[in-house]
Amino acid sequence: MRAMTLEDVDAVLAIEQAVQAYPWTRGNFIDALGHGYVCRVDAEELVAGHPEDGGEIRGFAVLMPVLDEAELLNIGVAAGQQRKGLGRAMLREMLDVAHKMKMRRVFLEVRASNAAALALYRSSGFGKLGVRRDYYQNASGSEDAITMVCELKQEATLPHAGVWPGERANG
Repeated sequence: MRAMTLEDVDAVLAIEQAVQAYPWTRGNFIDALGHGYVCRVDAEELVAGHPEDGGEIRGFAVLMPVLDEAELLNIGVAAGQQRKGLGRAMLREMLDVAHKMKMRRVFLEVRASNAAALALYRSSGFGKLGVRRDYYQNASGSEDAITMVCELKQEATLPHAGVWPGERANG
């Protein structure tokens, strides 16, 4: 995955519109980029080992850090790329980014009817936190959101092989 840029917004928006009944707008993505949220895309590599020279965008994710917590605002995978592990890989990367930023936990909301997403999140360490009644629009009016949280473990830095921080091994 690489950082999303303004040049990626059209391709990301096309994925969002194709896979969501009530998609984010162009403005939502531009605002996320402008506010410094962690915005990533997954693109096919045109040159092996050089994701920055990627081709067609296959997926995206947007993470909003706030103090020592973050919220996964959006994650999407192109219809033709679904059920291949790409969503799981992108989710894992966003959790890794949050961990490196010293976030203690990551929150998200998901439609109560989205069984595939619920299974992905549960198997990735998220647990149910609560329910937001009538949070999402749908064809019959509205549906509930399941709020979920993933607690991130921040291991303390421990000395390795008798070497304390600030000391050099072997002299």
